[in-house]
Amino acid sequence: MSLKRTLGTCYYPEHWPEEVWAEDAARMADLGLTWVRIGEFAWSRLEPSPGDLQFDWLDRAIDRLTAAGLKVVLGTPTATPPRWMVDRLPDMLAVDAEGRPRRFGSRRHYCFSHAGYREECVRITTLLAQRFGAKVHAWQTDNEYACHDTVLSYSDAARQGFRDWLAQRYQSTDALNRAWGNVFWSMEYETFDQIDLPNLTVTEPNPSHALDFRRFSSDQVARFNSAQVAAIRRHSDAPISHNYMGRTLDFDHFETGRQMEIATWDSYPLGFLEDRLEDPAEHKRRYARQGDPDFQAFHHDLYRAVGQNGRWWVMEQQPGPVNWAPHNPAPLPGMVRFWTWEAFAHGAECVAYFRWRQAPFAQEQYHAGLLRPDSVEAEGYAEAAEVARELAQMPDVEQAQASVALVFDYASAWAWAVQPQGQGCDYFRLVFEIYRGLRKLGLSVDILPPDCADLNGYALVLAPGIVTLSAALNDALGRSRTQLILGPRTNAKTAALSIPTPLPPAIDGLAVTVSRVETLRPDMPVDMAGGGAVKLWREQIESSEEVIEKDLNGAPIMVRSGPLSYLAGWPDEVLLERILTRAVIAAGLDPQPLPQDIRIRDTGATRFVFNHGSEPVEYEGHVLPPAGLHWIKL
Repeated sequence: MSLKRTLGTCYYPEHWPEEVWAEDAARMADLGLTWVRIGEFAWSRLEPSPGDLQFDWLDRAIDRLTAAGLKVVLGTPTATPPRWMVDRLPDMLAVDAEGRPRRFGSRRHYCFSHAGYREECVRITTLLAQRFGAKVHAWQTDNEYACHDTVLSYSDAARQGFRDWLAQRYQSTDALNRAWGNVFWSMEYETFDQIDLPNLTVTEPNPSHALDFRRFSSDQVARFNSAQVAAIRRHSDAPISHNYMGRTLDFDHFETGRQMEIATWDSYPLGFLEDRLEDPAEHKRRYARQGDPDFQAFHHDLYRAVGQNGRWWVMEQQPGPVNWAPHNPAPLPGMVRFWTWEAFAHGAECVAYFRWRQAPFAQEQYHAGLLRPDSVEAEGYAEAAEVARELAQMPDVEQAQASVALVFDYASAWAWAVQPQGQGCDYFRLVFEIYRGLRKLGLSVDILPPDCADLNGYALVLAPGIVTLSAALNDALGRSRTQLILGPRTNAKTAALSIPTPLPPAIDGLAVTVSRVETLRPDMPVDMAGGGAVKLWREQIESSEEVIEKDLNGAPIMVRSGPLSYLAGWPDEVLLERILTRAVIAAGLDPQPLPQDIRIRDTGATRFVFNHGSEPVEYEGHVLPPAGLHWIKL
């Protein structure tokens, strides 16, 4: 399958006088853009009152854009139900963990479990698909599921939906009581109608209860999305997508990704650096105008795995300062081009800039666009134009399997969140630190889903922190002859979040038993005999396998049986580099420790080299300026 790299933007014709639509479309085409996303927040203009459909303006907007040679992605407007919808369905609002409704006045003010609202979403989606199914080239369902902490809802609709979900899952309260261990603290139930949501309890709720609520909530997102996908597919053959976000773990993206052709995500490197990473202030200051060297890359690789056949886009790319982070600096000159090529290097088909013109009103006034509010070109415009010219040199998307893979599991993120055992023990943080460590050694990485049944072609696979191994992955681990690293906390719990017997990790061919777990204060790391330390999470293990890492007292921290290794703690940066370097060499690969700001990405027959620093860096005979990049043929 040959695909072209393309550029796009996000446009809101309802925000601007109709007289400028044709001029905007012509300027987009002249810039070299191919795609335009529209419509995802326009419900109040599409249906200003119940049943009063006003689709003509959208018809004209699509006609103006397509007449200029642009392709339209039409978003379903369900992330912003209009005021009249809330008046008709006042119980459709989500409720937070403190029992407060998430009221009208911004966006995402709905509960995924509300059947009446879901039916309204299917209705408006069906009407749009009937009217525009033959005119648009792609679709987007809703907008940014989970944004603003909106997956977990404690509404009456969620309560009843959860009870029904539990009844289907367990069939009887006796089975549920056994699975949850409700004999503890006399928490046993006689009927499913007695079961409430796991909030407002005196102390922490039963962790099995809380985990099942997260599973249910994720299933509700998948059900909501599936209903819109089905409505579109009845009237349109165009591919369907959803725009995911960074470090958003409240629902299983692999599950929704299976429903659609393309995964997209919204990439805001500077905002994410500020509010989604635990790194120290020095690190955030160093990359304040560039973004973390690995955060965007991680999500590019993740959403390549979520998209069908590896198809993925950036639907919203930061083009300048944003408005929503704790601090909102301007990007270093060249970063808009840099971020665009970084996405292309990881296999993106399209990078679309958010947004075409900066809004002079409402919540996002300080969010930059390609144009200023007065329609003058903003700084990012020229960089987008430069990318458009460069695409002529390398138009095709290249895809190739990496040598190293990292397994990622949303359910494990929920389990860690429900029962972290210690402050700072976060699944995403663990996986991301290992991903970062691999990239520092010059490696390209594929991300795999937790039900992956085939590890063929990989020289090294890492599966850290997966609380309950799927049957498919467990079988794949048993059959694989590749180098494998598991742990910490691998297979530590049953699906009901109880400690299993035999004790974890209970992996065939690996004589390891975790006999005790402790979590460590930040100022109490456990030093290793070979240097470095274990931080945050440490397991005491009993094992007859070869010890390859131990602490100063001789206690094993990492053991090996043939190609399979188990890591019984959370490594700091020094220990992680040693572990990964040894594993990479054992896998027959060549680790290439990189300068601090340099990252590389190999894809197909091309190697991309990126300088994330604010100073020039020399690497392999090339002097890369700040925000500099180059590519070579391998």
